[in-house]
Amino acid sequence: MAASTKVLALESPTQTGEWTVVLPRKGRHRRNSRKITIVKGQQQEQQPWVPTDLEIDPDRQSKLMHKIQACMKKIENSQFFLAVLDQMQIPKVLNHFHRVLGSESQLQMVIYGIGSIESHETPRLQLSLALLMKRKFSWIGDIEVFDPVLSTTESQVLEDLGCSVLSLNEQGRREAKKSTLFFMPHCEAELYNNLLQANWGVESLNRIALFGNSFETYEQHVSFKYYDQEVSLMNSSVAESVTHILAARRFIDEFRIETISDDYFAAFHYSSWHFFKLGCENELQLN
Repeated sequence: MAASTKVLALESPTQTGEWTVVLPRKGRHRRNSRKITIVKGQQQEQQPWVPTDLEIDPDRQSKLMHKIQACMKKIENSQFFLAVLDQMQIPKVLNHFHRVLGSESQLQMVIYGIGSIESHETPRLQLSLALLMKRKFSWIGDIEVFDPVLSTTESQVLEDLGCSVLSLNEQGRREAKKSTLFFMPHCEAELYNNLLQANWGVESLNRIALFGNSFETYEQHVSFKYYDQEVSLMNSSVAESVTHILAARRFIDEFRIETISDDYFAAFHYSSWHFFKLGCENELQLN
């Protein structure tokens, strides 16, 4: 079937009152675990945003474009990318994309929390995967990107690559008024929770496909069993910050991304596709 057709462990709190969920190392991969900050009781609002620097550096722009093109070529020729494409086209996953699309012809893509694509390879690999998925599947539409760390030069390169850089910091609170693929690898837990909270309704959640940190892994690492007794690692404030993530586990189909190679472990470990299967509002109880 042609891909281009329309077929589809909490640590101690810091001095600022923050907690971190630490995703564990896996097997022989000896990399630093990614710490995901959960800010207690913080309700951030959307606000206008512009990069802190004001000028585009043509030399940096050219070098960055070459780096991203090299990353795209690296991923495109990898077994990892073939595995991602194959997974997106297995019947179970494809049916979910069909369902999210509904009567629409394309899924818009929103990329949150990509990080500095100039400073680090991991964000470049993540961006490259998103761009390649759009290139491969005609049912993936326009791409919008936001991260408050983006520079003016990075923003221009993203625009040159066909993306739109948002001028509003939505804090992840985009309501899915149309079918949307949220691409959020390795974002903070708070950002996922904000997204779910903003879309906590049957119609909105059913319009969403989410690529991001495994919700199953979050659930596993905020509690553990001790002599068959369930022990919570969260106090009430921290629990509130991941309430929607944990509640959504009841009605999510999750498909784990296989990194295949060490080259892609840092960028995509513990990442999954998430699809929401909701029939009625009663399923949305938080307790």
